[in-house]
Amino acid sequence: MERPIPAPFVRLGPPEPACPLIVSVPHAGRCYPSALLARSALPVETLAALEDRHVDALAEGLPAMGITTFVATRARAWIDLNRDEREVDPAMVSPPPRAATLIASAKMRGGLGLIPRRVAGAGDILWHRLPAEEVAARIESDHRPWHGAIADALKQAHARFGIALLLDLHSMPPLAAEAGRMAARLVIGDRHGRSSDARFVTRLLAAAQALPVARNVPYAGGYTLERHGRPAVGIHALQLEVDRTLYLAPDLRALGGGVEAMRQLVQTLVSALRSELTLGSCPAMQAAE
Repeated sequence: MERPIPAPFVRLGPPEPACPLIVSVPHAGRCYPSALLARSALPVETLAALEDRHVDALAEGLPAMGITTFVATRARAWIDLNRDEREVDPAMVSPPPRAATLIASAKMRGGLGLIPRRVAGAGDILWHRLPAEEVAARIESDHRPWHGAIADALKQAHARFGIALLLDLHSMPPLAAEAGRMAARLVIGDRHGRSSDARFVTRLLAAAQALPVARNVPYAGGYTLERHGRPAVGIHALQLEVDRTLYLAPDLRALGGGVEAMRQLVQTLVSALRSELTLGSCPAMQAAE
């Protein structure tokens, strides 16, 4: 008897935002539905290369701090929650959607659209095209509820505190060092200033000064920031990429000895953002704090 597929994500922390900061972890899911495995030309061990492997472990202490935290459970190979639902490769779908309904982004053209087409160095994932109704079902069951829940939490936080900020947590492979500079171990993305007020980036840079940090290069933030970051109305969004060699074992599959230090660093960064959010806050914020 087939095991039931778990919910597409879990929401941790208080039932209503207790502070204006919300955290999301979209790429750490390790559930591989049977419908994916039946169509995959690649084994699970290879599909796992698409994951932000175990980055959810770095967020484990946040709910106890009163931070509403969303963690996706299904694998990125099933659906990429950091893509627009229109970033679909028409060559993967039968019948192919009309071009006018799609976004031909660089990520999609490179095989990393809403439904990933390939794993770097391993080839294409699927044996055959996906039925159009299955793509629609994944959007309806996973993508829309995920972003709807985040949007609702941000709306609630903004209504209560007069401001809200989403921190989208990811991990990245180690970056190459540039001439005269150490390789960045953290990358803060704000879509080049479009998704957040600069003061939140400045606060993160100060709090993370123990490690080399880059801003927007090579990761400026994806669809999540584009959709939810509206600094003009007081809703901000940032992306944080963590070098996965800082917390994974040398095989980059299992958790390593650095996980507790990186968990503490994420908590320090979250605390810095929460403090920055309270500056000049409204009376409701002051009462809540």
